[in-house]
Amino acid sequence: MTGYTATVTVRLKSGVLDPEAETTQQALERLGFELEELRSADRFELDLDAASAADAHERATEMAERLLANPTIHDYEVDVTER
Repeated sequence: MTGYTATVTVRLKSGVLDPEAETTQQALERLGFELEELRSADRFELDLDAASAADAHERATEMAERLLANPTIHDYEVDVTER
């Protein structure tokens, strides 16, 4: 078994209200920063042992689908690197 780190990034789908990002964008604009759009995201780093990077990706994807993301309102990405 090899050690991998799977990074799962979870974002709200386009069109779903994101009040945290909206508030942050307004604050940044008051500070003089110009933004077209801002989105918030959650990032989870999972350290796991797996037979291959593909196996680690598959396991992290299952975790995202079952708990970390709500597929109705979230999109997610899974990236895997060897530790």
